[in-house]
Amino acid sequence: MRLGSAWLWMLLFLLCSRKPVGLELGHATITNHQGLLCPNCTHLTLKVEFSTAMVEHEYIVAFKGYFTAKARSKFISSALKNSDVVDWKIIPRDNPASDYPSDFEVVQIKEAHRDGLLTLQDHPHIKRVTPQRKVFRTLKFTNSADEVVPCNDTRWTQKWQSSRPLRRTSLSLGSGFWHATGRHSSRRLLRAIPRQVAQTLQADVLWQMGYTGAGVKVAVFDTGLGEKHPHFKNVKERTNWTNEKTLDDGLGHGTFVAGVIASMRECQGFAPDSELHIFRVFTNNQVSYTSWFLDAFNYAILKKIDVLNLSIGGPDFMDHPFVDKVWELTANKVIMVSAIGNDGPLYGTLNNPADQMDVIGVGGIDFEDNIARFSSRGMTTWELPGGYGRVKPDIVTYGSGVRGSGIKGGCRSLSGTSVASPVVAGAVTLLASTVQNRELINPASMKQALIASARRLPGVNMFEQGHGKLDLLKAYQILNSYRPQASLSPSYIDLTECPYMWPYCSQPIYYGGMPTIVNVTILNGMGVTGRIVDKPIWQPYLPQNGDSIEVAVSYSHVLWPWSGYLAVSITVAKKAALWEGIAQGHVMVVVASPAENDSETGAEQTSTVKLPVKVKIIPTPPRSKRVLWDQYHNLRYPPGYFPRDNLRMKNDPLDWNGDHIHTNFRDMYQHLRSMGYFVEVLGAPITCFDASQYGTLLMVDSEEEYFPEEIIKLRRDIDNGLSLIVFSDWYNTSVMRKVKFYDENTRQWWMPDTGGANIPALNDLISVWGMAFSDGLYEGDFSMANHDMYYASGCSIAKFPQDGIVIAQTLKDQGLEVLKQETTMVDNVPILGLYQTPSEGGGRIALYGDSNCIDDSHRQKDCFWLLDSLLQYTSHSVMPPSLSHSENRQRPPTVSEHPLPERLEGNHLYRYSKVLEAHLGDPKPRPLPACPHLSWAKPQPLNETAPSNLWKHQKLLSIDLDKVALPNFRQNRPQVRPLSPGESGAWDIPGGIMPGRYNQDVGQTIPVFAFLGAMVVLAFFVVQITKSKSKPKRRKPRVKRPQCLQQPLPPKTPSV
Repeated sequence: MRLGSAWLWMLLFLLCSRKPVGLELGHATITNHQGLLCPNCTHLTLKVEFSTAMVEHEYIVAFKGYFTAKARSKFISSALKNSDVVDWKIIPRDNPASDYPSDFEVVQIKEAHRDGLLTLQDHPHIKRVTPQRKVFRTLKFTNSADEVVPCNDTRWTQKWQSSRPLRRTSLSLGSGFWHATGRHSSRRLLRAIPRQVAQTLQADVLWQMGYTGAGVKVAVFDTGLGEKHPHFKNVKERTNWTNEKTLDDGLGHGTFVAGVIASMRECQGFAPDSELHIFRVFTNNQVSYTSWFLDAFNYAILKKIDVLNLSIGGPDFMDHPFVDKVWELTANKVIMVSAIGNDGPLYGTLNNPADQMDVIGVGGIDFEDNIARFSSRGMTTWELPGGYGRVKPDIVTYGSGVRGSGIKGGCRSLSGTSVASPVVAGAVTLLASTVQNRELINPASMKQALIASARRLPGVNMFEQGHGKLDLLKAYQILNSYRPQASLSPSYIDLTECPYMWPYCSQPIYYGGMPTIVNVTILNGMGVTGRIVDKPIWQPYLPQNGDSIEVAVSYSHVLWPWSGYLAVSITVAKKAALWEGIAQGHVMVVVASPAENDSETGAEQTSTVKLPVKVKIIPTPPRSKRVLWDQYHNLRYPPGYFPRDNLRMKNDPLDWNGDHIHTNFRDMYQHLRSMGYFVEVLGAPITCFDASQYGTLLMVDSEEEYFPEEIIKLRRDIDNGLSLIVFSDWYNTSVMRKVKFYDENTRQWWMPDTGGANIPALNDLISVWGMAFSDGLYEGDFSMANHDMYYASGCSIAKFPQDGIVIAQTLKDQGLEVLKQETTMVDNVPILGLYQTPSEGGGRIALYGDSNCIDDSHRQKDCFWLLDSLLQYTSHSVMPPSLSHSENRQRPPTVSEHPLPERLEGNHLYRYSKVLEAHLGDPKPRPLPACPHLSWAKPQPLNETAPSNLWKHQKLLSIDLDKVALPNFRQNRPQVRPLSPGESGAWDIPGGIMPGRYNQDVGQTIPVFAFLGAMVVLAFFVVQITKSKSKPKRRKPRVKRPQCLQQPLPPKTPSV
């Protein structure tokens, strides 16, 4: 009996001193995950590819208002009545929106009558006529032999090519380390442990407060949802906008997205009680049309949808019907959440509509808070070349290894920003349900709450993380103490704060430099429309040398919908030309919006916001250290078909990253800064800069034409000491015709508007010195100055002055390979030329036929060392011996084996050019535009001290987080065990149990009770055995002796 009592006391002691179960389980989950891998099975990666094409003879006619079908038909008939168009018809649209007035019609015009289209656009009720577009989305399962991945972990990646018929391939796909951001082994570990993302973001805290998304309408635009899926209890409506007669999801993507938002069991969503509105806009063959989206968007407005998730996107921010409709959606208080894109880690790869100011653009991170490699990076490229891009994404959240609903039940885990988007959409839906006064919730106020509460990730810049990681509980506190107001994104400008404020913090400013432009977004939570009262005011802090800088501000005159821009240009005053130090001030902006609930006519509500400015000033660097990057003559997609610079990259046909030193030439910029050079950007014609301030003008991959005045000005500048470096690319009209694309769906040819670079225009620019590039097209590996090099679809030098230096190499004739599929090696191909102009004090010129070695897009081997050598020559007049004494030096060519390239006959470059304009016959140059003139703000100095920490100082006005207390729930977050191979991933949750309560209470107490029960049973048997030993033996020979001498096995903790 004493032994039994001792066992019971020991049991109680062990139970009382036992560590929390959740912590032990979490540790066991991490250390034992390797046993969950299935090395003998096929590891699959799910890739998603998007492409679009124009539909032949079909056009979207957008009206200036909503009209009945009869009125729309009448307008089109009257517009075409006096034209030559005879064979036309309105294509019927059979969907739920067809019974309501609409603002567009789809018209089929069989004849190719451009005059008929112009006649349509001239009608007073017709806003725009654009081609109908067909969207393709392809799901591909491919082997991932280079990685060990759990079989139950399907990785989701998205590729998107917009508005042109060639497919785009994300740079992150096909590589074995696309998920990695530096800590590769730990990321492998985390991919093996799919997470319950709602609990990880502490949604269960809000669930236990009684908030579950009730009363909020959320729309999912995707592949549909099955009627009786066990994960959803409040599917309000399922609509089909495709030409298939089904509402079900045949692929699983729409089910997964809906599950992340609103699943009620197993892999739980954020808002299980929200009203789900399922919009099936993709067929099972993954086909959609622009008109399907437009009709579905109109229906979403009609149904007063609150939150809309769109997990697709593309680079075409000039797709006017789509972009206009997104603006209309948000103007009707629809909070749109969209994926920022999966084209990382390259910069300048933001997707539309996530890059719009009124949309919440979401990037992806892993569960270690590393930026996912696949997540697209900023800046936006709408504003180039004259301005500077905006900060995007807005926020980031978990997008790698997230669990969501399977097509028939159970769970699966996917990755990509198309996964991060519904995470934020679900969080927004949950947050909206916590606000009693729903009138306060709009696209601006929700974005304000999300970005003000976001947790900044250390060591990551703003073009990767936006404002930081989603913080659900802090956003709840902000929303529930929110008052309508205006705010700014970013909320301050600190050019000394690295790395967050990269690239601004990477280079100090100085007198005489190009103005530093910061593009700030104004968010107006007071109303859908607003304005800036009077003008923004610049107030320098005199104790912090604020009078050493000058500020100019341009801004949106109308803030609609919910937002606008504030472009701040900063330069150094002349008095600080030789000064070094920190200067501070702020820009004061007053935003006004009409008062919605005020009976007084003309009443307005106003909000005053401050934009702190902090910069580092240095004395003006010497001319030889200053490099000017020509941005003005770079063109990119959209709107035209500008082909890739490397013809080997057949799966990436478009040049769409902006060709800016902070996008796809970021690594080159970082290298030049590390070498002590100061790089500035020219966003205006060559006639608009003072050449005496710069050592070298750098022209890379130029597609634009040149004004005659620019050619004259550049010659004069080089005679006076400016140097020029040109990195060119291919231009061959035969190859351009060959790489044109015939689309089987539209039966149309797409022809490039230029080659990799505009060689005919460059030849016009440099012909005065007897130089020219050829139309040859070469590629190959070679060695130069003991450096391995790769020539990727470059051209050769056709003509060069005889007293110059020319370096030649043996390369493959890629043009012949493209045209005739023949492989031929060509000796002595001149690729590099260096020349000292003969005038006294004249500058130097360096030509190189390929830019891919300094371009991040498809660079295989960098040639930054070559750029260093060329800058030593052009800026410092130091000839590198490795080039002047190269064994590959040859006599400069005078007559090329290849003819000089001529412009492609019938090209449409004039449609997108800032230089050319349409003309009878050949396009002609436009009149030279005036140089940009900035109106510097009159300072209103303040004799007060600036705040020391701009980030923490800049918070939303009237927000007191202490007023909104959170309940003191248990701090241990619920742990989610990894799935075993072959397991369905389903945890059967009894009906009626709230998701949060199940995971936090039931999910953790079941193992505790199981352990207690096992110990009690074991103690009971020990006591019984002890009792039987203490009793005297009876003389019953047939009774067997109890087997009690064996050592009892130690108890095992049940697995969870």
